[in-house]
Parts: sequence; C-alpha cells; structure tokens
Amino acid sequence: MTTYIFHQVDVFAAAPLKGNPLAVVAGADGLDDGQMAAFANWMNLSETTFLLKPTQPGADYRVRIFTPETELSFAGHPTLGSCHVWLAMGGVPQGRDVVQECGAGLVTVRRDADGLAFAAPPLRRAGPVDAADLAVVTRGLGLSPDRVVAANWVDNGPGWVGLMVGDREELLALRPDSQALAGWDVGVVAPWNPECDGDGASFEVRAFTGGAAVFEDPVTGSLNAGLAKWLIGTGLAPQSYIASQGTVLGRMGRVRVARDEAGIWIGGATVTRISGQVAL
Repeated sequence: MTTYIFHQVDVFAAAPLKGNPLAVVAGADGLDDGQMAAFANWMNLSETTFLLKPTQPGADYRVRIFTPETELSFAGHPTLGSCHVWLAMGGVPQGRDVVQECGAGLVTVRRDADGLAFAAPPLRRAGPVDAADLAVVTRGLGLSPDRVVAANWVDNGPGWVGLMVGDREELLALRPDSQALAGWDVGVVAPWNPECDGDGASFEVRAFTGGAAVFEDPVTGSLNAGLAKWLIGTGLAPQSYIASQGTVLGRMGRVRVARDEAGIWIGGATVTRISGQVAL
C-alpha cells in the first residue's frame, strides 16, 4: 500500500460547496487501471482524476479521468480541477498556458484574472438531430417535441445531444424517465428572462444521463463547451455569456463562456476544499 497526495476541489462554484466536487490523486504513476477504477468507484463522485507524468511532447502533465463506472477521454470540470491542483502543487508550465494531456489529446488551459479556462475541444459529432432520435430523447425527458426550440449534436467526447427549450421555468420542471433515456447523454439549455430570473446568467443548463436511474450532473464543463460551439456558432448566444447549472440539485454552478480569435473558452471558479493523503 502506498500513500498519495489527495485533494478534493469545488469546480464552477458561485458559493462554497455549491459547484461540482472533484477528487484528484497526484503522482499516481504507480497506480494501475484497476486501482484507479476502484478508487473512483469508492469515491462515488461524478469524476475522480489521477495526475501523471506526460507522455506527449508539449504536455505539462497527463490526467486520467474516471467516473464510478468507466474512464472518460475528456471532461470539463476534471480538466479545470486537475489543472488547479497541478498548479497549486508547484507545477510550472512550459509556456504561457498550461497544456494537459488526456485521452482526447492535448487541451490548453488558460490562466487569467478570473481563474482558469480550457479551450473547448472540437466536436466529434455535430449537426441536426434526426426526428427518430429527437422523439426518443423528448419522450425520455417528458417533453413535448413541439416545445423544443432547437436541437443539435454537441458531442465532444461524452456523446452529448443538445436541446433548447423556451424558458428556464420549463427546463427546471423537467423530470426525466431513466429507462427511456438509457444510453443517452442529454444536455438541455434555456435562456434566462431578466425580468423574472435576474441578471446572474444568460442561460440555464441541465445535464442528464439515463440508465438504471437518471443521473443529473451538477455542473458540466464538456456539455457547456459543446453547447457554446453550437449556440455561438448559430447566433443563438452572444460571443460571451454566463451559464447557470445545478439549480435543481441545490447548487450554484456558474460557467464562463467566451469566444475570441483563439476559440471558445470555458472557465469557472475552482477552490480546494480538502487536502491530505490517501492510502491505495
């Protein structure tokens, strides 16, 4: 049994304990796949990450990302949280920006006055959602198809399909059917109405995966990255905005989205809540 440095961080939180928690194990090169998977399953967070030495030229560190059930090639809040821990432990990037190596390749993470932001990865699948798929998804959401304002594939790795509905109240009222959504990763977005919702964000987002039970992610970087490419690219959203997520779960997630000449950037606050050691 070996002792490793361990951190648990709060990502995309607008207030303490209101974001998406992430477990990070540092210096994890000595762990095998089974040990990583077992620890992630035991932690039972949406994701647990393991910091490793990089293997690709230009990368500052490598990260492996596990849910309680499987390994992911890329995910957003684990990218920001892992980078936060790497920097806090004294990591020094080779260039101005941090370059993370993960299963999806190299991901750039920018540091600025507002914190960290990652470059939205390219979409693996984009374009309209066909009628048959849309019918399955809307049925799983308990949503009438005529209530969908727009729909598009926004898959940058996890498999997201994105839907837009007309207002935040309708989005917050959704109660999905787990069996009907089995095998689907669905993100739903709705605009905020400043008159009744305030001016703290421009959009509300919810992220669902179906199976034995519907899992709703508190705050989802990969989904917001995919949604941003779709919404900004089609003129449904401005060049920069704030997305709110996690409201139904009692969270206050806030995701910063901004587009510049280098691409689309997804950022948010990241704070360490627990530091210590773990024996594995």
